[in-house]
Amino acid sequence: MDQLATEKKKTSGARRFFRTFVIVLVLGLIVFLFFKYFFVFGTGAKAGQLNFIVKKGYVWKTYEGRMILSGYRTNQPGSIQSNEFEFSVVDEKVANQLMGNSGAFFELHYKEYLGALPWRGMSEYIVDSIISMRRAETGLPQPLP
Repeated sequence: MDQLATEKKKTSGARRFFRTFVIVLVLGLIVFLFFKYFFVFGTGAKAGQLNFIVKKGYVWKTYEGRMILSGYRTNQPGSIQSNEFEFSVVDEKVANQLMGNSGAFFELHYKEYLGALPWRGMSEYIVDSIISMRRAETGLPQPLP
């Protein structure tokens, strides 16, 4: 009788340990996934000439773009460096406004995540608004609609 009771206690202790281990593991995975894909690591603004923006993807169609940033600093003397900012756009209104003004000088506000999700875009930088825009021909600020 005592032998059966001690075996039952050992089994329940092992089950309790395994259950606690699985719960801690699942909670750790949830926290990791939140910080990797949903925590906004940084926000900021970048300015430059819009190179292109395109809607692409196999399953999730997302807007992907590239902007050429102004600046000529480089590590090697006597050479010119072109800095590029690759980004994704979630808001269709912002994407359409960018598509209609390719080649213009934009100042864009973005959020930076630590990881990319396929339905959010291929980049960790997500542009959420346009701060300002200047046409390449005039150089004068244009009002946003």
